Amino acid sequence: MNFALYRELLAVRPVRRLLIVGMIARIPHSAAGILLTLHIVLSLGQGYAAAGAAAAVMTIGIAVGAPWRGRRVDTVGLRKALIPSVISEALIWSVVPHVSYEWLLPLVFVGGLFTLPIFSVVRQSLGVMATGEQRRTAFALDAISTEMVFMIGPAAGAIVATTGFSVLGLTVVGITTSAAGLFLMWFNPPTRSEAPDEECATEQQQAAELAVVAAAPAHVQEAAAGLKPAGTEERSPSRLRGAVARNFTWFTASVAAVFSVAAGAGMVLSGTDVGIVALLETGGHEAEIGLVFFFWCAASVAGGLIYGAMHRPVSPLVLLLGMAALTIPMGFAQDTLTLGLLSLLPGLLCAPVLSAASEKVADLVDEARRGEAMGWYGSALTAGVALGAPLAGLFIDGIGPSAGFVSVGVAGVAICLLGLLLQQRRRSQTAS
Repeated sequence: MNFALYRELLAVRPVRRLLIVGMIARIPHSAAGILLTLHIVLSLGQGYAAAGAAAAVMTIGIAVGAPWRGRRVDTVGLRKALIPSVISEALIWSVVPHVSYEWLLPLVFVGGLFTLPIFSVVRQSLGVMATGEQRRTAFALDAISTEMVFMIGPAAGAIVATTGFSVLGLTVVGITTSAAGLFLMWFNPPTRSEAPDEECATEQQQAAELAVVAAAPAHVQEAAAGLKPAGTEERSPSRLRGAVARNFTWFTASVAAVFSVAAGAGMVLSGTDVGIVALLETGGHEAEIGLVFFFWCAASVAGGLIYGAMHRPVSPLVLLLGMAALTIPMGFAQDTLTLGLLSLLPGLLCAPVLSAASEKVADLVDEARRGEAMGWYGSALTAGVALGAPLAGLFIDGIGPSAGFVSVGVAGVAICLLGLLLQQRRRSQTAS
């Protein structure tokens, strides 16, 4: 490995500035999820099902808005495309902490809809500003900074919320993200090259997949929204039916199984997120939430490094089965240290699940349709994230904090067992 490439890349001022801005811009939103959950539970007096529903609504907003905002960057340029996000971030997150739960839901949806598209903007700009081997190094540095942010952000959010400053914290999230957007508008990094090449497009798609892994386990929804279908075009209604029939020839039973893994992984991760907050908050250890998130996220980074060094791929169904099954014992932790230690094993399998699933899609789908397939893979992951938080919250409110881990863990195990059973049946039918 040529470490001199990192030094050479960071010596380029525009690239260095973009990487720093990208890292800083991600910090507020990495803390927003925890802040919002604890604000709803502690300040508004709602249950964890309500907090999970708010997280789901925001995730849906992010998923709906990401393709549109990415298209705006392509058509009108970065500065004009970021104006709605800059205004929305400052306005929405300054109002959210001061309204009732009923008003909070539509506000967080709009907030998700206009979330600053930092993942896609940084990735597109790095793809233009760096070339060849330097481009791959730039994407790797961006992934490393993302991993660091999502280890620090949730911990900072938990500390702010549990010391009684959730209102201030949510306001700061909006103002700082808006400021980052203004800086991007001033900096105005290039997002399109004069002569785009196929290698650049391929590497940007790979970087988008890497960003999903880097953002795990605590905040995959924004990164997953960046996995938008590549090369899609507008179609008239009269051509839509035929286009759908032709475009989905790549969607086989094997691809459907991988998408179910993505949805299952998103569900387990977002449910675990809510479960950690609930277990420590009800036990009076809410100030230590950040410590558990650090354990969980650090384990994911370690797992990703180990999996990346392996020479043989592992079935994503098997990896998800292990992660889901190992999530269940987290519900029986009695203190912060036990919960942190119990989070290590499922955390170790988090990045490998997402890496193996994206690799499997790449293996199963022809290169001409791979960008589109990865867009749907991101949608499946986002759908799972949107489902997991309210599912866990419902069981937490009805039974107790431990039920949050058990519910998403058992659901994840059930998805895997069903997938493995269908795989075995298909093999038997093929053999006969």
